[in-house]
Amino acid sequence: MSMYTIVGILAFGLLIAIHELGHFLSAKLMGVRVNEFAIGMGPKLLKKQGKETLYTLRALPFGGFCAMDGQDETLDDPRAFTSQKRWRRVVILLSGSLFNFIAAFIIVAVLNAGATGFIGTTITALHDDFPNQGENGLMAGDRIVSINGERLHYLQDFIMFMQLARSDEVDLVISRNGEHITLSRFPLQQREFIENGVTVVRYGITFNVIEATFFEQLRYSGYQTFNFIRMIRVSLAQLFSGQAGVDDMSSAIGIVDTMSTIAQQAPTIGAAIGSIAFLTAFIGVNLAVFNLLPIPALDGGRILFIVISFLIEKIARRKLDPKYEGYIHTGAMILLLGFTAYIMFNDVLRLVLRVENG
Repeated sequence: MSMYTIVGILAFGLLIAIHELGHFLSAKLMGVRVNEFAIGMGPKLLKKQGKETLYTLRALPFGGFCAMDGQDETLDDPRAFTSQKRWRRVVILLSGSLFNFIAAFIIVAVLNAGATGFIGTTITALHDDFPNQGENGLMAGDRIVSINGERLHYLQDFIMFMQLARSDEVDLVISRNGEHITLSRFPLQQREFIENGVTVVRYGITFNVIEATFFEQLRYSGYQTFNFIRMIRVSLAQLFSGQAGVDDMSSAIGIVDTMSTIAQQAPTIGAAIGSIAFLTAFIGVNLAVFNLLPIPALDGGRILFIVISFLIEKIARRKLDPKYEGYIHTGAMILLLGFTAYIMFNDVLRLVLRVENG
C-alpha cells in the first residue's frame, strides 16, 4: 500500500467524520441526546464514555455515525430526536452536509491562497489564423457568457463545457458593448496553430487575467465550491440520459484509488498533496449533495418525510407513526448497502484486472 493510498483513506475518513460532526454539534446545540458518536465502522478500536455520549473510533475508516436518541422511533422523552420541533430536526439533518460544504470551501481557499491571478472569459486576443473573427463571430473584448446554455465565469468553465460538447459546433452567448449576442451553432474546436515556428493545438483564444486579490481569492474559492455542485448535476444528467452508466460510478475504494493515482502522477510531493486536497474537497461536496437527495435513509429522505408528515397532519388531521418511516429507512438502507457492495465489487475487479495487466 503506497503512502498516497493511506493519505487517500485518511482523507475520505475525514470527510465522513466532518459530516457526522455537523450532525453531532447541531444535535447537542438543539438539546438532543446523542447516544454514540463514531468515527469509522465495524469493531471498536477505542472508546470513551462521556457524560451521556459514547465516543468511539472503529476499525473501518469508511463511515461513521451520530446515533441520536429516538431517531427512528417515538420516545416519551423531550430530548429525543423525534420529540423536537420540525425545524430543529431539519437543521440537525442539514448540518452534516453544511459542514462538508464549509470544509470544501476552506480546502479550496487554502489551495488558492498563493495564486497571483485567475483567468476569466473575456477575450483579449484571437490568433491571426482563428476563423470566424469579426462582428458576426468573435472579437477581442467579447465576454463569453455561456456555452450550450451553461453559464461561464472562469476559464475552467470554458474548458469543461467545451469538453462536454458533443459537436464541433456550440451555441454561444457573448457580451459585447453591454449587449448579449447569440451565436447559434458556432464552429469552435481545437485546431493546429503555428506559434513561434512551433505547431500547437488550441482554440486560438486568449482570455483576460484577473488579479488574485484577497477578496478575489475568496470569490474564486466560493465559485469553485459552487461549481462542484454543477459538475455533480452534469454527471447526474449524463447518468439519467445514458451517456454514463452505473459501472462508471466509484465506491470509497475507487475514490481512494483515484486519489492515489493522481498523486503518483504529480511531479512533486507538494503537488501530490495539493491534488489529493482538491479531490478531497470535490468528494466532500459530492458527499454533501448525495446525502441531501430525497432518498429514504439519507438526510434528504428524512427531511422529505418531515415535510410529508407535516402535510398529512395538516390535510388528514392525523399523525404519521414514525415506526413506518423507520421501516422505510431500514429497507432503503439495505438496498443502498447492496448497491454500494456492487459498486465496490466493480472497483475491486478493475483493480485486479489492472494489476494482472501490469
